[in-house]
Amino acid sequence: MSLWRVFSSTVAAFFGVQTEQNRQKDFKNQSPLPFIIMGIILAIALVISLMLIVNQVLS
Repeated sequence: MSLWRVFSSTVAAFFGVQTEQNRQKDFKNQSPLPFIIMGIILAIALVISLMLIVNQVLS
């Protein structure tokens, strides 16, 4: 599974717009580990970006 596929699928699931057909394709993969790692990376990126935006607004 390509990095772009994991990224786009994780972003779609992150925002709740993942289709059932794509979800079924994703879970045919042998391991959920790439999706878990990408989800953690995206969550950290979201928190850091929100912290930077808040710091910019407050300064």
